Amino acid sequence: MRVLLKFELDCAPDDAWRAIRSPHVFQEVSAPLSTFTSLEVGGFPELWQAGEHPVRMAAAGLFPVGQQVIDVSFPDAPDGVRIMRDSGRGLSGPLALVTQWEHSMAISAAPGGKTLYRDQLIFSSGLLTPLLWPLYWAFWQWRGAALRRLAPSWSWGTTRRSNLNL
Repeated sequence: MRVLLKFELDCAPDDAWRAIRSPHVFQEVSAPLSTFTSLEVGGFPELWQAGEHPVRMAAAGLFPVGQQVIDVSFPDAPDGVRIMRDSGRGLSGPLALVTQWEHSMAISAAPGGKTLYRDQLIFSSGLLTPLLWPLYWAFWQWRGAALRRLAPSWSWGTTRRSNLNL
């Protein structure tokens, strides 16, 4: 099944690109519904790099859901579009029920110095897929609202730093 988001972010594309590559922003837009703890030596990197990143997930920060691998890649895209893809997988708990996971986020310029943000999740859990779709859909709406709320605070230039302390 698929979940799609498409909207403008009130920030420059370079700032949005850095934000979606930030594990800190990932945690910020997921909380408080889901919390993630890095299982990598040294914790989360400053920015996601291509490769596998193991994490532990908890619902509402209280209830363990399992472990998963966030498998980041940066596929080629047409001029002016930047894509980050997670082709990860669940390792334990309910997360292991998901047999297909393809999450792609695309960033490109929009008029007025803003950013066009596109987000697509394709997932499968066999017969459980239709039951999980409403949960993923609701979580993606939560994430989208958080991205829109936080975007004006993202500025990685010399004149202003994000309030996210990146």
